[in-house]
Amino acid sequence: MSETFVLLHGSWHGGWAWEPAAWCLRELGHTAYAPTYPGHWPGVSRVGITHDDYVAAVTGFIERRELRDVVLVGHSFGGSVVSRVSQKIPERLKRLVFHTAFVVADGTSVNDNIDPAQTALFAQSASASPDNTVECPWEVFRDLFIQDAPVEEARSVWERLVPQPFQPWDAKLDLAEFYRAGLPRSYIAVSQDRALPEGAWHPGMSSRLGRCKIVEMAGSHEVMFTRPAELARKLTEAAND
Repeated sequence: MSETFVLLHGSWHGGWAWEPAAWCLRELGHTAYAPTYPGHWPGVSRVGITHDDYVAAVTGFIERRELRDVVLVGHSFGGSVVSRVSQKIPERLKRLVFHTAFVVADGTSVNDNIDPAQTALFAQSASASPDNTVECPWEVFRDLFIQDAPVEEARSVWERLVPQPFQPWDAKLDLAEFYRAGLPRSYIAVSQDRALPEGAWHPGMSSRLGRCKIVEMAGSHEVMFTRPAELARKLTEAAND
């Protein structure tokens, strides 16, 4: 069965991060879109970007294309966007898929799910920047995000990352309707993901979804680069009961 996927990226990334897996999804006969959030294009202003801006951009992207029965997928930070978009346009969505992603409790922020010492460092970095953004250090990306890639490949991805607006991480999110709603949900758990401590993604985040389909795979946080064909197959599996 052909599915329509809308693939949402994580912090520092853009829609380009999904393109290898999106291409594989299209080869499998599906339709795949990978929008980019405001402030995540190279060279654009990032001043004042908010979580609301991300949600409005994704909602508008889906509505303008009159997409329906969408499998809405969020990677990492993108899980928080999936949760909020699902409250805006539930009638256009078929299923929510969280790919090694944040599932944020109602009334909390993404930052509330990160070690307080790390959050303090991010806040300090954002305050020292001219536009309240945080850059991703090379060593962190190489060792904790994409440790299963050759150094040259990892570096080529890292060089495309953009500074991440801090406010979307720190915003307290109203997710009451997300937790009340009945849209089917899946969680893709990646076994060697080091971006958070062991167990934080699964079962830590996935358990907040209640009844959901769990799909497991090997690899790092950035399997969209290191295992795109396998990820495409796992997405297809996650899209169905």
